[in-house]
Amino acid sequence: MAEGVEKALAWLRNLGTVPRIESLASQSNGSARLKNNAHIHLPPNFSAFDSIEHAVRLAAEQGVAVLGASNYYDYDIYEDFIVHCRQRGIFPLFGLEIISLIDELVKEGVKINDPGNPGKMYICGKGITRFGTMTPEAQRLLTTIRTNDSQRMAKMIAKIEEIFARHGVATGLDEGKVIDRVVARHDVHRKHVCLQERHVCQAFQERLFELVPVQARIGKLTEVFGAPVKVAADDAVKLQNEIRSNLMKSGKPAFVQETFLTFEEAMRLILELGGLPSYPTLADGVKPICPFEEPVEKLIERLLSMGIHCAELIPIRNSPQVLSQYVKTMRSAGLVVTGGTEHNTLDLLPIEPMCANGQPVPDDVKEVFWEGACVVAAHQFLSLHDEVGFVDFAGKPNGKFSTAEKRIAHFRKLGSAVIARYHQTAAVTRQ
Repeated sequence: MAEGVEKALAWLRNLGTVPRIESLASQSNGSARLKNNAHIHLPPNFSAFDSIEHAVRLAAEQGVAVLGASNYYDYDIYEDFIVHCRQRGIFPLFGLEIISLIDELVKEGVKINDPGNPGKMYICGKGITRFGTMTPEAQRLLTTIRTNDSQRMAKMIAKIEEIFARHGVATGLDEGKVIDRVVARHDVHRKHVCLQERHVCQAFQERLFELVPVQARIGKLTEVFGAPVKVAADDAVKLQNEIRSNLMKSGKPAFVQETFLTFEEAMRLILELGGLPSYPTLADGVKPICPFEEPVEKLIERLLSMGIHCAELIPIRNSPQVLSQYVKTMRSAGLVVTGGTEHNTLDLLPIEPMCANGQPVPDDVKEVFWEGACVVAAHQFLSLHDEVGFVDFAGKPNGKFSTAEKRIAHFRKLGSAVIARYHQTAAVTRQ
């Protein structure tokens, strides 16, 4: 399966020349809406999936035709993602997710899209293509992130181990041994593993289960936490959450302060990788809604002033009513909007997005999400051909169009043609 990232990307580049695909787009009214998901996390990111093949297979079985990955800090795995998507006839979108800090909003106490930390902003990049051979600046920024994250995880693991050992549960875990467990679980190379807090919690929960009988676990964790435990002794996932909440969050004994890129550095990394910056919106995924995001009209003003022309929602967090309000208002203001599921917990949700409590995504919102997926596909295709996508290398909207509506309409048709051409080519390849 080791085609190499560049070779795998070349297969997508060779779907046709830009004039050829533009000609196909001009002859079409755009294909009918297809099931799509613009944001999942793939192993070895903490994920509901056992492997990349598992994620893509489930998507195919559930009729999802366009699938986007937005992994943290390693994109070499997209080689396998491309190969598996090609085998299953699913169009792949490539993305990234970065955590940044806006000092001014930290000082003002403004919560953005992290309900627990003022000034902390998650930001995504859609349709990245320059991850095979990175620019020196992209490599520098990515190395900075990975180094800072690795040092923080190592310190937190050491602190948790000291706490567990002090209460008679010496797990023997360190950073390397936690990575070993991720490698074994997902059959990946160590170099692709970027440890996250959930990886650490899972490792300590597993060792707890190995070392402490079920009847003694709650008592032992009560000692470790210095607080009562309110979940069942055999509920692995909830106990992982308890470890995270009681030991790793701000103010807890194993907390280590994170070191973030600035917002400007995060935007630069996205653009260096050829991506379209996108704001992941919580909306009523947290109550009360974060002040930065309310009202939605003010959020849109803020995003546009920051050079962000795309937004994303994860509907499983939202009621259909609030989802509709945010998506329609954003789209009316000229933002591209996509939808995803993340799948960044162990809950194996359906691949096609749904709203909170299993409620369906409204049909008109699905249309906006499909349009957004097409725009990202077109941006990705043009970037692969070294042409200006929805935004240019500086993050400015493509200057060929006089209005946002005309730009979105053109990219929707072009992306639809790219996806249709891909599905035709992939079908022939599989025969």
